[in-house]
Formats: sequence, structure tokens, C-alpha cells
Amino acid sequence: MKPNIQFLSFLLLLILFTCKEAPSTQKEQNDEQRTKIEMVTDFGTMHIELYNETPKHRDNFINLAKNKTLDSVLFHRVINSFMIQGGDTDSKYAKPGDTLGNGGLDYTVDAEFHPDLFHKKGVLASARDNNPERASSSTQFYIVQGKVQNDSLLKVNQTRINSWLAEYYVKKDSTYKNIADALDNAIQQDNWETYNLYNDSIKSIAQTYSNYKKYTIPKSHRIVYKSIGGTPHLDQNYTVFGEVVKGLEIIDSIAAVKTNNLDRPVKDIRIISVKVL
Repeated sequence: MKPNIQFLSFLLLLILFTCKEAPSTQKEQNDEQRTKIEMVTDFGTMHIELYNETPKHRDNFINLAKNKTLDSVLFHRVINSFMIQGGDTDSKYAKPGDTLGNGGLDYTVDAEFHPDLFHKKGVLASARDNNPERASSSTQFYIVQGKVQNDSLLKVNQTRINSWLAEYYVKKDSTYKNIADALDNAIQQDNWETYNLYNDSIKSIAQTYSNYKKYTIPKSHRIVYKSIGGTPHLDQNYTVFGEVVKGLEIIDSIAAVKTNNLDRPVKDIRIISVKVL
């Protein structure tokens, strides 16, 4: 039986079309459009992309930008080789010498830890207090500078990550509910003497606690930490929700400024505006 030449030609064209289009379609699915943010500072302009993997933090930051909540706040906490922190709404009108770090709006954002998101240089992450749920501040954030790591440093950082995770799971363990409740009450009452007492108990229990899955820094993350650097000890404990894609050098410039004993820059560094592009 003779083959149908027209049918074979059509089939060949269909295969070629499918092979050509499938990768492109897949790429579009994987590269979902990220919201872009422009942050203008006294030291220059940074462009930031917000991650879709952390939708609550993404949407919160978009709202802050649209409402101009972050316009004119300071980078009030700067630590070289670590990070630059801003977003304290009280800092807009702060005088030299004022202690900052407690300002913000009257809500928190639920923690969103994602296995693919980590504290490489340039990432945007949420600051938070020691609340039991690790919920993020409504407005305060930090941008990572960090430093280049090696295997030895990564091992130390991984131990630190798991120490914090152990403390978190101790607090969630019903066996230690009384201690966790007392710790939470101390936070609510601003009773820091009592807080330190119960927090020390949590830390002591956590040293031998094993009822949780220990975290291992993935190989792909290790490669990045050993090339461009970052602050790995914060992984899986603070929510990462974006990254600087233009203006990384500005982070280094801000991180290098002179600060006082509370890590506030001696000369104010202001975020002039934050807007959605």
C-alpha cells in the first residue's frame, strides 16, 4: 500500500509545530509576570520584583506603595554585611537620636515560607517581632546585603536555622503549651523580664528537641551563597517576598554608612518614594 504523502506531510508539520511551541508555552507558565516596584532613595533608585509565591506579602506591599505609606520613611537600621531595614512609619518625622523600629500599621501579615525562596543578596524580606506565629510586620522590611559564604560558614548557618526551627516547634508542641502561653502573655503585656525567663526555657528544651524535620540548605542555594552571598541563617524563619533586579550597588552604598550604637545611620537615609511600575 502506498503511503499518503499529503497525510505524512501534514503529520510532520504538526510535530514540528508542537515541538516548537511547547517550550515557549511552558516558559510563559513558569515566568508568570511579577509586579515591579520602583524604590527611590537618597542614594539612588532600585527596581524590585515581587514574588508570586508569597501572595499575601506581595499584595500587602503593593497596597503600601499605592497608598504611599512608605514614602519618606528612613532606612532606620543598617548593618554592614547583613542588611538595610526600613518601613517604620514613625521614622518619617523622627528627630536625630530618636529610637526607631516599633512603627507600623495595626496588623500583621501571615508568614509565607517557600522552599525556593532564600536570603541571597538583594532579596526583599519582612521584618517581624518574636510573635509565636512568625507573622510579618505590616510595613517594616529589609533588603539583604550579606556576605559571600563558604562551606564552613554554611554549616554554622544551617545549625542556626535548625535551632530557631526547633524553638518554633517546641512552642507549637502541646507538651509545652503552658510555657508557650506564658511567653505569649509576656509579649502582650510588654513584660520582658518574664519573657526572657520563659524564652530561656524554650531555648533550653529546643537544644535536645527532635520532633520536627530538620532543614538542609539546598545545593542550588549553596551555590548562590558561595558566589554572590547573602544571610542564610534567616532562611525559613523570615518571609522572603521579592528581590532587587536593578540597583544592587545601592544596597552596598547604604550598608557602608556610619551608624550609631543602635545601628541607625548618623545621617538620615530616606526612601523618597515607592511606587508600582
